[in-house]
Amino acid sequence: MRYIVVGAGAVGGTIGGRLFQAGHDVLLVARGAHHDALGRDGLRLVTPGENLTLRVPVTRGPVRLRDGDVLVLAVKSQDTVAALDPWPRRVPVVCAQNGVANERTALRRFERVYGMYVWLPALHLEPGVVTAYGSPKSGLLQLGRYPHGTDELSERIAGDLSASSFTGVAVPDVMRWKYAKLLGNLGNACEALCGRAPGQEPIMERVRAEGRAVLDSAGIAYASSQEERERRGKDVEALPVGGAERGGGSSWQSLARAGGSIEADHLNGEIVLLGRELGVPTPANEVLRREADRAAREHLAPGCMSPEELSALVDSEADRTGAAAG
Repeated sequence: MRYIVVGAGAVGGTIGGRLFQAGHDVLLVARGAHHDALGRDGLRLVTPGENLTLRVPVTRGPVRLRDGDVLVLAVKSQDTVAALDPWPRRVPVVCAQNGVANERTALRRFERVYGMYVWLPALHLEPGVVTAYGSPKSGLLQLGRYPHGTDELSERIAGDLSASSFTGVAVPDVMRWKYAKLLGNLGNACEALCGRAPGQEPIMERVRAEGRAVLDSAGIAYASSQEERERRGKDVEALPVGGAERGGGSSWQSLARAGGSIEADHLNGEIVLLGRELGVPTPANEVLRREADRAAREHLAPGCMSPEELSALVDSEADRTGAAAG
């Protein structure tokens, strides 16, 4: 089986690199300077205990498929359609992504789609270099057939991951886990906008409380925080690398790379969408979605707002929506 990893950034680079290191057939799909660095120098995978150079094959785009190929989609949610469109529809697709809409998007185009819950602390800011902070395992990766169930392929992939420095688990209720991850990711935009400034926790709790209210109103099941902690156990702990902790999560990295887009429309925006459909107010998520999107478009750096500024915008939005509802 060959793993074709579409998007060789923090998550995709770690997954592809670790699978390749364990002896699996892997092809990375990357663009621009990152593609050039991978082709010239190999993938530099830096972990708490190793500094590896892995000569993983890399390509810019689709290649001729072979029997047994699997696409591992590790791009940001806003890039899902563009990343999938060039590939033949017969190949199985694993969505190793944040958010909960990618699997349904993929299922419009591909018959066999698998969701993957990803807990994998990693960083990608420099072409050719991925830093993975998880130890002793690089991450917890749970996958299952979308919309539910497991099969022979999901069990095999989980086994390959477990033999490649991950905790890989095939689960029949992968979307329940992905909705739990969505709740955790609702704070990503706050971290991106405010950096490491103190005073963010009330905003983070507010957006997650809105998220839980919306999911509960919709009757959507999600794993508890305790379940997530117990599943990770002590197999995956984020440790400093080279004496430094990770700068920030995926949305923080989007602003740091100044690529012009961010995932907030598919994280906070998912809660906003459901809230609008159900008549549940979501002012905090709307502000984070809007401000993170603006920061990305305007190429603002991480930490471009203070928690006080962001909190004031949330209060103003709550007053506005409350007045409109009244």
